[in-house]
Amino acid sequence: MNQGLRCKLQLLGGCVLFLLVVNLIGSQAWAKELKILAFGDSLTAGYRLPQGDGFPEQLESRLRAEGHDIKVINAGVSGDTTQGGLARLNWALADQPDVVILELGANDALRGIDPAITKQNLDQMITLFKEKGVTVLLAGMLAPPNLGAEYGEQFNSIYQTLAKKHAVALYPFFLDGVAGNPDLNLDDGIHPTKEGVAIIVDRILPYVLKVIN
Repeated sequence: MNQGLRCKLQLLGGCVLFLLVVNLIGSQAWAKELKILAFGDSLTAGYRLPQGDGFPEQLESRLRAEGHDIKVINAGVSGDTTQGGLARLNWALADQPDVVILELGANDALRGIDPAITKQNLDQMITLFKEKGVTVLLAGMLAPPNLGAEYGEQFNSIYQTLAKKHAVALYPFFLDGVAGNPDLNLDDGIHPTKEGVAIIVDRILPYVLKVIN
């Protein structure tokens, strides 16, 4: 083999190695940069829970325990309605999330807000998230029974309707397995304890894994 050909082969080999290293670094950077935005109300914020016991922290711990290097951002605001969420959505997008768990609507129902307004606000939020390239996992909510059957039917159908319209993943009821159980809720009967949050994480985790994969 002449000297010129040998140099060319060495140069080509070096270029291939360089590209492989760049690709590996890029893949590792993506894994480290994956961010999930927990965008909701007090149920997301960790109302009256010590630091580390709330939904975002427990979900992040579970994901990391399963080998996923993922950051879960707490974007929950206690008392927030869907109107409040819509108003602060652009601020939340500054974190540049890859996935959002959209958990809003409980306070709309508690205040008896017209379900048509709740639906419109959630519709706009899902649209805006998708326009920014954020994958949406919509977390459903159920209206309190004391508001009547008609209100309940209108409100409860919002989440499935929007999930179908926008072709996004739906977790049917965020408080599944926890709502109504005094052992899993604080003394207000509404907000989950640390143990209640753990059950929420257990049940929503398969949906989250499906979305990120």
